[in-house]
Amino acid sequence: MTQHPKPQPVILLHVQGNEQRCGADHDDEHRHEHRDTDDAVNDHRHVGHHDHAHACCTAGTDAGQGAAPARNNPPPEGASGVRYRIDKMDCPTEEKLIRKRLETMPGVVRLDFDLLDRELTVYHRLADSGPIGAALVALDMAPSLLEAGAPAAPLAPALSGRLTGLLAISGLAAVAAEGLAWTTGEETAWPVMALAALSILSAGLPTLRKGWIALRNLTVNIYFLMSLAVAGAVIIGKWPEAAMVVFLFAVAEAIEALSLERARKAIKSLTALAPETAEVKVADGWQERPVAAVAIGSRIRVRTGARVPLDARIEYGRAALDQAPITGESLPVDKQVGDALYAGSIVTDGVIEATVTATAGDSTLARIAAAIQNAQSQRAPTQRFVDRFAQYYTPTVVALAVLVVVLGPLLFAGTLAEWFYQALVMVVIACPCALVVSTPVTVVSGLAAAARHGILIKGGAYLEGGRLLKVVALDKTGTLTRGKPVLTDAAAFGDLPIEQALLIAASLDEHSTHPVAQAVVNGWRERQRDAKTLKVDDFAVLNGWGVRGSIDGASWHLGNHRLVEKLGVCSPALEARLAELENAGKTAVVLCAVSGPVAIFGVADALRAESRQAVADLKALHVEAVMLTGDNPATARAIADQLGIEVARGNLMPEDKQAAVAELRERHGAVGMVGDGVNDAPALARADIGFAMGAAGTATALETADVAIMDDDPRKIAAFIGLSRRAGSVLKQNIALALGIKVVFLGLAIAGHATLWMAVFADMGASLLVVFNGLRLLGHFRQALRDETSVAGL
Repeated sequence: MTQHPKPQPVILLHVQGNEQRCGADHDDEHRHEHRDTDDAVNDHRHVGHHDHAHACCTAGTDAGQGAAPARNNPPPEGASGVRYRIDKMDCPTEEKLIRKRLETMPGVVRLDFDLLDRELTVYHRLADSGPIGAALVALDMAPSLLEAGAPAAPLAPALSGRLTGLLAISGLAAVAAEGLAWTTGEETAWPVMALAALSILSAGLPTLRKGWIALRNLTVNIYFLMSLAVAGAVIIGKWPEAAMVVFLFAVAEAIEALSLERARKAIKSLTALAPETAEVKVADGWQERPVAAVAIGSRIRVRTGARVPLDARIEYGRAALDQAPITGESLPVDKQVGDALYAGSIVTDGVIEATVTATAGDSTLARIAAAIQNAQSQRAPTQRFVDRFAQYYTPTVVALAVLVVVLGPLLFAGTLAEWFYQALVMVVIACPCALVVSTPVTVVSGLAAAARHGILIKGGAYLEGGRLLKVVALDKTGTLTRGKPVLTDAAAFGDLPIEQALLIAASLDEHSTHPVAQAVVNGWRERQRDAKTLKVDDFAVLNGWGVRGSIDGASWHLGNHRLVEKLGVCSPALEARLAELENAGKTAVVLCAVSGPVAIFGVADALRAESRQAVADLKALHVEAVMLTGDNPATARAIADQLGIEVARGNLMPEDKQAAVAELRERHGAVGMVGDGVNDAPALARADIGFAMGAAGTATALETADVAIMDDDPRKIAAFIGLSRRAGSVLKQNIALALGIKVVFLGLAIAGHATLWMAVFADMGASLLVVFNGLRLLGHFRQALRDETSVAGL
């Protein structure tokens, strides 16, 4: 697929419609008939679009490091995968070290990292994966091999009792060493050195060991810099400060680990919701069984207060369900026979029996989990910038520190030891920890907050890209409308009785799953409850026009306005009848015999109550709504007027919509497309961000969309943009905090007024500030709701 530059994004809201005037192009009511074709195109779109979008967003810490693709991406052709739990992989520092070691190993094809779960998947073409494990052991990463597909054991707590005790000992010893040195004036007295050594040994051994490994692998990372600072301080007799450096750094790492654990728990709380057992019907009654052992087609029972264990479809009973874990809906949803159930939702009232439709590993909840793992492992644009910046920033400050040692005594007053000490301070300041850790914590917090609200974002690139959106368009069927149109008009256009015409139309449309087709079928069933449809031979789909088939040897066509024009049977009288329906905002369907049109049907789909507010919310964000539809301009205008949309384009075939997206890209920048994840594949492929509405029950939408709105609430498009803008603001704040504090202390160091422990304290403070600032995104929607409530009360 042709690659396009990523200009400023625009969301394009597509309206899927059906009517047009005679002599004009008309959208395909039966676009759904080509679901197989569309799925194939979507597969192409998924590969092409995401290659174009993710070529950089999944990049490693620097160019050339390789991609960090999603864990559920297909493995490279001919490669085997081996999966490890890396207990000592806490942050991007370890990831970079592992990449440097493994990516240069012959036979290694790709590395997939999951930092939150501390997992690494290595795709290789080696006869034996032993050298991979040996390399990880050599890096002191404590790898443990995981079986393919097997869940990993829970991670140990970030702050164990043993670590707490060692930190306490280290802190007391460091403070005692500082106090004794201050009172005696002797920093090299044996009691001071003994206390400092106790502090270093209690909390500093992991840091020193990692620093030695970094040195052996010629990597300048935070552990190497801290080790260098500690060793240098000891060499020049600054034992108390060496101890304080070790203690403060260990405390900073522990607090950062706790913060990341909170982000990890926020992700896990979204996905670890399904119960471990299900009540399954057996020959002699009901029996509790593990969900992993329940097969598709089994009958399960869920009582009031219990969670649904597996995706299923109700066979008996009615109930109200809390689907907030899946869709973010705040109120329970009433369910009855035939409705879908999602694993993890809660039955708040009622008892239901249902047939399992998906295994535990393939449930909607499991797909959400996989998507989140995918998203959190990808690098956002800001993170790529930070990683590249850190590549140059750290060596530059280290080089500056060397110049200070060499030139300080020559150009300024002071001894070599004094300038060496200031150089060590600069080395500590060079640690990019606060800068590097700020972005992933912020992105993961944003992803978790969105998922809690029923918005599944497939990567940091999209979380950041949403803030740039300037134009939005919304799909009509199932997005702005309820997606369940009903037959409102049925009129004969000839001598054939309308009952017979409706029977023929229903027989043709019974083969379709499109909402408009089903409205025709349901409308006939309401009139003839006990009757059966007719047998249809030679059934075929006319892409963009409708369907055709033979009934009792007679050929019939059923389709849109464009089909009538194609058949050459459009007349002024028919045009007038169609115009009447279209101007009323209804979808027109025409049944044609060989001799010409014999009946006209009107189908209407009511607007969602949330649609007007959705458009208003976009306008409040200064985002313009644009409507693209296959409906005739009059119908498009009628719908747009109801919603307050100023720009509406009609008479568009699928390829026309694709061209319109390209035009909007040239005029406004990058374009987002809101669709159902199955249809409108060409336009979705051309867009930069793909949005799927009502994705909870659509596996294809979850897989292909860049942002999946789990329920059918169009207001969440604006909510996503609001979150993206706040995430962008937090990322900028974090970069400013991290660099600002570094600049201040770098100036103090050059001026000779900074100490080692002050530098470490500043680095620790900066790290904690950016981490806690990023974690604020976890409560974004709660804060937004409070703000709305406050404004409403004014």
